[in-house]
Amino acid sequence: MTFSNSTGVVVPASHFREPPTTLTNKYLLSGLLFTALNLLFATHNADAAKLSAPSLSDCNQDQYQTVLSKATLNASAARAYWLSSDTIRWPGKHTAGSFHLYASDKGLLNIRNGAKVKGATQHIDLQIGTGIRATQSDVQTRFAFTGKGIELRYTLPTATLSHLLKQQVVLVQENEQGDVIDFTYIQIPGVLDDLYLAANTVEDLGVKVSLNASEGRRHIKKPSIYSKFKLWAPTVRQIAVCTYNSGDSKANTIKTMTFESNTGIWEALANQDLSGQYYKYLLDVFIPGTGWVRNAVTDPYSLSLTTDSKRSFIANLNSQALKPKGWDEQSIPSRVQHATDMSVYELHVRDFSANDLTVRPDYRGKYLAFTEYQSNGMKHLTALSKAGITDIHLLPVFDIATIPETNCSNPKISGAPDSEQQQAIVNAHATTDCFNWGYDPFHYNAPEGSYATNATDGATRILEFRKMVMALHQANLRVGMDVVYNHTAYAGQHEKSVLDRIVPGYYQRLTTNGKVEESTCQTCGNTATENNMMAKLMSDSVRLWAREYKIDSFRFDLMGHQPRSVMEKLKASLASDNGRPIFLIGEGWNFGEVANNTRFAQAAQLSLNGSGIGTFSDRARDAIRGAGRDDDINSIVNNKGYINGLADGTTPQQVEQTLRAADMIRVGLAGTLSDFEMKTAQGQPQKLKDINYNGQPAGYASEPDEVVNYVENHDNQTLFDINAFRLPVTTSHEDRARVQVLGLALTAFSQGIAYFHAGSDILRSKSLDGNSYNSGDWFNRLDWTYQDNYFGTGLPPKQDNLALYPLMCPLLVNANIKPRPQDIAFTRDAFRDLLKIRSSSSLFHLTQNTDIKKRLHFYNVGANQNPLLIIGLLDGDHLPAANWKSIIYLINVSQTEQHIEISELQRRQFQLHPVHLDPQAGDQRIKKEAKYSAQDGFTIPARSVVVFVEKN
Repeated sequence: MTFSNSTGVVVPASHFREPPTTLTNKYLLSGLLFTALNLLFATHNADAAKLSAPSLSDCNQDQYQTVLSKATLNASAARAYWLSSDTIRWPGKHTAGSFHLYASDKGLLNIRNGAKVKGATQHIDLQIGTGIRATQSDVQTRFAFTGKGIELRYTLPTATLSHLLKQQVVLVQENEQGDVIDFTYIQIPGVLDDLYLAANTVEDLGVKVSLNASEGRRHIKKPSIYSKFKLWAPTVRQIAVCTYNSGDSKANTIKTMTFESNTGIWEALANQDLSGQYYKYLLDVFIPGTGWVRNAVTDPYSLSLTTDSKRSFIANLNSQALKPKGWDEQSIPSRVQHATDMSVYELHVRDFSANDLTVRPDYRGKYLAFTEYQSNGMKHLTALSKAGITDIHLLPVFDIATIPETNCSNPKISGAPDSEQQQAIVNAHATTDCFNWGYDPFHYNAPEGSYATNATDGATRILEFRKMVMALHQANLRVGMDVVYNHTAYAGQHEKSVLDRIVPGYYQRLTTNGKVEESTCQTCGNTATENNMMAKLMSDSVRLWAREYKIDSFRFDLMGHQPRSVMEKLKASLASDNGRPIFLIGEGWNFGEVANNTRFAQAAQLSLNGSGIGTFSDRARDAIRGAGRDDDINSIVNNKGYINGLADGTTPQQVEQTLRAADMIRVGLAGTLSDFEMKTAQGQPQKLKDINYNGQPAGYASEPDEVVNYVENHDNQTLFDINAFRLPVTTSHEDRARVQVLGLALTAFSQGIAYFHAGSDILRSKSLDGNSYNSGDWFNRLDWTYQDNYFGTGLPPKQDNLALYPLMCPLLVNANIKPRPQDIAFTRDAFRDLLKIRSSSSLFHLTQNTDIKKRLHFYNVGANQNPLLIIGLLDGDHLPAANWKSIIYLINVSQTEQHIEISELQRRQFQLHPVHLDPQAGDQRIKKEAKYSAQDGFTIPARSVVVFVEKN
């Protein structure tokens, strides 16, 4: 055992002849003795590191983890925080007794209350401090969430602290007799970030091939062709890298990696180009509650992998062999100059083509389906592009943990409209079929293999992903990615946990007890992007996708679980890297352990003012379709929205709710801007930030690029399905289609970014499924022949829908609800008209708060309004690309024609928008029935959206 003096200097116990308890204040080491002891200590460390070095045969073992020695301490709770390289905080702890760090390089600590510590090879006395030092204000802010406790100080040389972190270390409180009062492991992100800050600037983590000879570690001359491996793993005792000729061959080499003490990075160099080979790491690390383990892990910076991510793939992304012909010369669509120019179509790779018989069989459900320009699916996307869709946002396409990459099952399914047979088959194949939404990250930097035609070859997915991007660019569509950096599919020592098996307790966000937080996913592990190297991993990953795959925009899943500062820095880096803005949007929901800025200033709705980063707005969404998430059997019907029944109510309460919904829809139309002012149903002008939305301000954005408007996305029921619950069952086929268009119009005409779910334009149904993330192809199908929307194709999976089965059964068999091909065609064409109208004038996507406040005027407002009619006028005076003097849109949600006179607009000369007058216009009623005259005002057909223009 070792003990320390009052300065915190570590001294091996064998150097003392007096009892350890007398040493704390007796010994003051001279500089010479200090140096000698550190040399001895380093020798001891080197001897320990040489134990049981991995061999080539270890590279070929099937197991992902080998326990080298079991811990004698079963506990794993971590209730203290290692704030920095000289301070530890133990929240809630009082100052009674003394405090010590005990360490064991063999992992054999034996600690129990009321007894003395056994099995330690190192011991450090801690001094009770008086609070965080003034020079550590950033640390104080970062760890304020932990609450008050004692601060414990020590002074250690950097090399000694670095070695300490590679051992089993436990914080112990003892009484005067040296008996244990309490003990705990310590959460380590703070000390790792402090000690290895230099790792933030390292740009070549992962494997780099054939870099310049001058790059790499200092003082080492390299050939011009080489392969360099770098892995950040500061708490690991030793690492070796195994290389393989193929994804399933025996290892051909094993190379010991060396540790860079300044960065915490391990490095190995091969004097050859290893492109096309595969690799994995063998690393020895201590796991609290388990012991010393040897983990066989893939690289968190993997660029590609073999089947089911068993091995990482070595790739030089600049190699011409990994680029489609013309990749470097392709033109990226320039149609989006500002974020508000974006009209986004959210699409799942497999949904796009798995059901499209015009795609060759080998390409269905794959990246290459997007290269089939004559397929029904690509004809649909091309038509949308011409109408005004600017961006295709792909649901997760990075490496996914829950989709078998080869030999996935494709079950045959059939059954009656209200049968349980379909979902029973889907559930039986849920873990083996080819489908999942993909919010289960495995490797962030590698394309998903199940979407490639050959998942066994790491090069194929890279090449085919790029072909997909290029094909969409050639259709004048920008490409966006849905990215999920808020959690990993697995944490801890699970086989498919990567980060936590390399640096245990660092990459995942932890509870006050040291367990992994799971607020973003019931079985996933939240990541901690407030920690430097997790923030760096996210930033490096996004930058790679933009740089190497020419991704044009990103949608962040549960972005509110990430720091605003990290997102802003990422945004700036993307612009610098690419010479153009790469727009960022995300889910800014405020919940979980980070809610209300508890741990940091969040990238959430109310925290992003001035950032230029967009968040999805639930304000107008809830008003349009009806509030409610996880509705029960009553609320799923009764929480009606403005377009699906609320406006039909006649009681005073229903009328009041309709007026409030109309106001909330105007909030969305005005870009959810906090300082936009309008007259509300109460009769008084109010700024949108002063309108209450569930205890929050209705208006929260400072600029229109900070809001994303939508009425449907992959989550929850589709718009058609929620309308099936809420519209009267007697609603006609025609009116169901018209209601759908109303919802899409309110999104299209709202200031900000417009976001649409794939298939919402063709009445997409998931047979009432409220959460189709793992419901197979069957409940997620799209039909680009426009013959079926797949309503009434069986009761959806029980897991998230069983409670609603009594309601679902009669709906699913109701032939009056299932649309006809002509209803699907109507909605398709009417939606394209909305896109054409939106893209016809810059007035529909203004870029500045000041312009919206100046140019957008609502009519028919206040206490005496007709609540069935939304009217907005856009003033185009002296605005480039406005194309008209003014534009006025009128949205009638009632079942009857509406007429309104607006005194302020008398004598103005309005005429129908040219899109309405086109012979191929989707809603032929408008040019026949919609009217305007200076004397009589406006006449708007039932359940319709009408736009008039005023010429310059």
